[in-house]
Amino acid sequence: MKTLVTGAGGFLGQYLVERLIARGDSVRAFVRRPNAELEQLGVEVVLGDIRDPVAVARACEQIDVVHHTAAIAGIWGPWRDFYEINTLGTEHVIAGCRKHRVPKLVYTSSPSVTFDGGDQSGINESAPYATQWLAHYPHSKALAEAKVLAAHDDRGLLTCALRPHLIWGPRDRHLVPRLIDRAYSGRLLRVGAGENLIDMIYVDNAAEAQLQAADALAPGSPVGGRAYFLSQGEPVNCWQWIDQLLELAWLRPVRRSISLGAAYAIGAVLEAVWRTARLKSEPPMTRFLAAQLGRDHWFDISAARRDFGYRPIVSTDEGMQRLKKWLRADP
Repeated sequence: MKTLVTGAGGFLGQYLVERLIARGDSVRAFVRRPNAELEQLGVEVVLGDIRDPVAVARACEQIDVVHHTAAIAGIWGPWRDFYEINTLGTEHVIAGCRKHRVPKLVYTSSPSVTFDGGDQSGINESAPYATQWLAHYPHSKALAEAKVLAAHDDRGLLTCALRPHLIWGPRDRHLVPRLIDRAYSGRLLRVGAGENLIDMIYVDNAAEAQLQAADALAPGSPVGGRAYFLSQGEPVNCWQWIDQLLELAWLRPVRRSISLGAAYAIGAVLEAVWRTARLKSEPPMTRFLAAQLGRDHWFDISAARRDFGYRPIVSTDEGMQRLKKWLRADP
């Protein structure tokens, strides 16, 4: 198999590349800038911007499977950036696949495409897209996911979308470092009563699911044209898990708290101030962040288990031990 991974220099993308190489696939990595680590792995590195349809189409030439992980994440920023990278960029990938007759496309989506600010307690894929958006990221990802699923054709391009929730593990440059930075600077407050349950997924499990879904994609397969929630399969208490992450970095548990209603209201005010003042930095609180930290968000992953045999290959306990070793390693 010859596989294209967009966003191969990202957290999930690099783990995915490594797993593909380990099983003997030929890999082409589509990245924005030179990447020495990918080159050392022996993959074909192609430079380009996901917003450039010509570059994307060229990367899709002579490819059997595309794993589209490239995206801009975050809770703040201009709509144009999220739309052009996440939505239009995905359209370019679909067009490139069609132009070069790529058989399979696996899109890395997000559970937040169904999140409108309320609790999500064990929901499955029958949950509709949100009708109100608290951030540009989930909105742009929902538009992109819908396009990927609509592009599925049993006689042409086979597609599916995966929704891994809160990917974590060694080499993470976003989730865990941001939590540690907020805690270290005294800016991390517990939102709500501290009883909300969340799902998350260790990075190796998210990467393995990408391979399993791609392998299961075939004409007539139930995977085609569908989206799937992914997680460790065992929801955890959000704030107990955050405290465990902080302990790995020798930091104290979160002691100060704020009600969900107050955090949400403060987030709304700060968003208005930031927009009015046209500030480019990220507000210390937003409505989306407040709701993510104070609400349940865990999911039924039985469809992924049934349709392509998803099973976490790394337990949460083992993943935490690996993360501990990485965080405490000498620089």
